[in-house]
Amino acid sequence: MSDVVMELGLPKGRMQAEVLKLMADAGLPIKADERGYRPQVGEPDRGGPAVNGFGKAPVYEAKFLKPQNIVEMLDLGSRDVGFAGADWTRELGSGAIELLDTGLDPVRIVVAAPIGLLKDGKLPERKGLRIASEYESLTRKWMSRGAPDSLFVRSYGATEVFPPEDADVILDNCATGSTLKANGLAIVDEVMKSSTRLYASRQAMADPAKREAAESLALLLGAVLEARKRVMIEVNVPGSRLAELTEALPYMKSPTVSPLKGGQDFAVRVAAPRSALAGLIPEIKRRGGTDIVVSELCQIVP
Repeated sequence: MSDVVMELGLPKGRMQAEVLKLMADAGLPIKADERGYRPQVGEPDRGGPAVNGFGKAPVYEAKFLKPQNIVEMLDLGSRDVGFAGADWTRELGSGAIELLDTGLDPVRIVVAAPIGLLKDGKLPERKGLRIASEYESLTRKWMSRGAPDSLFVRSYGATEVFPPEDADVILDNCATGSTLKANGLAIVDEVMKSSTRLYASRQAMADPAKREAAESLALLLGAVLEARKRVMIEVNVPGSRLAELTEALPYMKSPTVSPLKGGQDFAVRVAAPRSALAGLIPEIKRRGGTDIVVSELCQIVP
């Protein structure tokens, strides 16, 4: 992968902070001034000399863009890889190739209407509904299925304020539903789920060197995301209770077991799901575990 230059699209807006943290945790910190649009990715000597016989990492030439524009630039081939929401990728009919679903910034694309308009929680059969949205393609597809004679009204943000005077219904993204509720709206349908994804252009994936670089980036980011779900548990246990303890431990393939000095006791290490900690630690103690240490993980590559 030496001398490979990758054009990277970084999102500007609500998903930016989480993407930058993900990149930093993967060893690719982003440095940019407050008003700059062309940040530095990694350290100044990124793509430097080979280390221990391994080749150089790719050089990333990055630019901050709105997610919608990242999708368009991937389709044009001016960006090799980039982050965008699945909602805009579908809305724009993109041919970009999804490499990784980060699960970050999860939202639902929903249809919502004023509570007073609904009957038993559903939209009444009514002709000429005005449906406001930033997503024209998604909205027209929904209209063709459930309200073919409706009128599409384009919004440029703050879609939730359109009803009831300027629209009857909206199609918008929704994270918690609190904004909809605050504006007297209720969800009547869900169009899709979306999250921040890493995409590659078809042109980049057709180039062997760039394809390898894109897949390596996805591997690094995926390793960080996997590590966030787990913690490292280290525990000592008498040999007489080793089998009893390991039977209760969740692990990826098998626990790492090492004899301690004297050979009577053992040290056990597992990368356990973070969500299991509350029940797991007391159970380890019940099964003879001592000197329990729980530590954070940076990356896990299966």
